[in-house]
Amino acid sequence: MNYDVLIVGAGQGGGAAAIQLRQQGFAGSIAMVGREAEPPYERPPLSKEYLLGEKSFERLYIRPPEFWPGKEVDLLLGAEVTAIDPKAHIATLGDGRAITYGTLIWATGGDPRRLTIPGAELAGVHAVRTRDDADAILAALDGTERVVVIGGGYIGLEAAAVLRKLGHEVTLLEMLPRVLARVAGPQLSAFYEAEHRAHGVDLRTETGIEAMLGDGRVSGVRLADGSEIGCQMVIVGIGIIPAVGPLLIAGAAGGNGIDVDDLCRTSLPDVYAIGDCAAHANPFADGAVVRLESVQNANDQAVTVARAVAGKAEPYKATPWFWSNQYDLKLQTVGLSNGYDTEVLRGDPASRSFSVIYLKQGKIIALDAVNAIKDYVQARKLVEEGAMIAPEDLADASRPLKELDRL
Repeated sequence: MNYDVLIVGAGQGGGAAAIQLRQQGFAGSIAMVGREAEPPYERPPLSKEYLLGEKSFERLYIRPPEFWPGKEVDLLLGAEVTAIDPKAHIATLGDGRAITYGTLIWATGGDPRRLTIPGAELAGVHAVRTRDDADAILAALDGTERVVVIGGGYIGLEAAAVLRKLGHEVTLLEMLPRVLARVAGPQLSAFYEAEHRAHGVDLRTETGIEAMLGDGRVSGVRLADGSEIGCQMVIVGIGIIPAVGPLLIAGAAGGNGIDVDDLCRTSLPDVYAIGDCAAHANPFADGAVVRLESVQNANDQAVTVARAVAGKAEPYKATPWFWSNQYDLKLQTVGLSNGYDTEVLRGDPASRSFSVIYLKQGKIIALDAVNAIKDYVQARKLVEEGAMIAPEDLADASRPLKELDRL
């Protein structure tokens, strides 16, 4: 097989790359390799609307299945690239098939990080990354009374909220002193901890896990202090490991992901990387090398690569944004709060509509908005400008952000 562009990974980034290539006028041959049997679909709803039964799987498709052949994009599903020969421009699949490519776009995302404790492989221990993961959880919920959720990031909190809505008892365990510790400040963490507890979640921070208990199937969790929690299901949401092994073996620069430049080029000739697995110097992180696990990043990096392949190169400089739905709370984030030195609370968390603004050396670098859409929309420009506004003015929720005076 021979293709002008080979996209490895049929998720959000891979699907967006194929779409953008055609929209940019690229007329060459395109193939997309995906490990799953499904054409590209949205993953964020798996831990929210799909688990709740509010969205059918068909509504998660990025494009209808018939879209891809209509755009002359060959889907090689249920297949995995296991080796790359960057000099010969050949990708080898697990079944031995070889694909020659002109340009390679690596968009594999990552695999769920697994626990490395006794019992971690017991039946009933789940991740939430693919349709199969979500379907396995749904299939096992009948007869499940108590679920232990491990991890206080977005995935863990979203899963806990869904399970409580479905009527299950939930214990959430977080090793760090607070939930969302890697992505938000203490005020937002405290709000979400209180919300989950108010909804009946037994939420415990600074809690380590020693082992999963059970004979063939999980029946409980032993904590680091020796105490035990009985359960019929465990959901593990402790992050992902970038799926980049073949590129690293082929000599690509990287480690925690694949290093890319501002056009998403790797150190290998004619090989790009996008999405969760792409480590890039981000201007919203003061140029620090980061990986952004978001739909926004996957889509915008797909645009960057498609333009480069089509001869219209333009560096990646998209504004980061994220969201999370838990209960009736919509959290919207713009910017990256890493390294902030000042945290400004805007509004009253008791009202369940407020924002937290993050400053660094006086400049606005990020905002978390909870049920506060106007703040989120208006903060985007402030983050992009690195605007400087007096903290006391930012804290005055009676005044729109867009009307506040700059320093």
